[in-house]
Amino acid sequence: MKMTHAMAVWVMVGNAALWSTAGVVTRHLEEARSFEVTFWRSFFTVVSLLVILPLWQGKGVFARLPWRNRYFWLSGVCWSVMFTAFMVALTLTAVANVLITLAVGPLLTALITWLFLGHRLPARTWLAIALAGIGIAWMYGNQLSLGDPNFLIGSLVALCVPIAGAVQWTLVQKSQTEGQNLDLVPSVLLGAVFSSLMALPLAMPFQASAHDVALLAGLGLFQLAIPCALSVVCARVLKAPEVSLLALLEVVFGIALAWWGANEVPQSSVLLGGSLVLMALVMNQWLGWRKNND
Repeated sequence: MKMTHAMAVWVMVGNAALWSTAGVVTRHLEEARSFEVTFWRSFFTVVSLLVILPLWQGKGVFARLPWRNRYFWLSGVCWSVMFTAFMVALTLTAVANVLITLAVGPLLTALITWLFLGHRLPARTWLAIALAGIGIAWMYGNQLSLGDPNFLIGSLVALCVPIAGAVQWTLVQKSQTEGQNLDLVPSVLLGAVFSSLMALPLAMPFQASAHDVALLAGLGLFQLAIPCALSVVCARVLKAPEVSLLALLEVVFGIALAWWGANEVPQSSVLLGGSLVLMALVMNQWLGWRKNND
């Protein structure tokens, strides 16, 4: 059955809800910390995709992987940075801080494509970048004034995620201009393999309880493998601005879940600064969508 537009919208809402579960689940871990958290989630993402990919794209999917394509390998490196930095950041600072830092990804992508691919940015995007910058500066300035030593480290680690994501999407656009269509789902698998291998020596000795491993296995399957695969399908039906707008629900859902499920109340400065960031992103994406549909 072909996915309709309405169905794709609801699937993306579901994807955002699944993506948003990482923060609250991390807060319920018993023994696993830092790189061990990263290792187990990435490991179970690999296991999940090794099952999902053949079921979805046929038994010959691995034989068709573009092993000689540099964009495939570079994309895998970007995914591995995103997977690793995201989970490490969640163990260092509040869920809201991490998610709002991640939310600047679309604007960083616009900046990087402007710098390296020469894409022109409309005035609305420059305005959105300025507003988001003010929001981030407000959030960071107020948090640093509270003297939390982990905030700066956690936020800098979290910043690696949107930077790697921006490079990732720039690589996708670059490959398309060269006539190469990069399949993102196998790249996700490659990134999860890299992330697992990179985190493994730093995760030793293992301390995770069976309870922790079960939770992280759930994240690998339901928070990464399934929604990443479904988002690729949705992107074939929805326009890019629609996907970007719906993906922003992860920030709202994630903060709400951590607040409700782990009693992690975000600071007022984070809520105010984050609201400005989200407002800038929604404004930019909505105006761009309206212009393209006129």
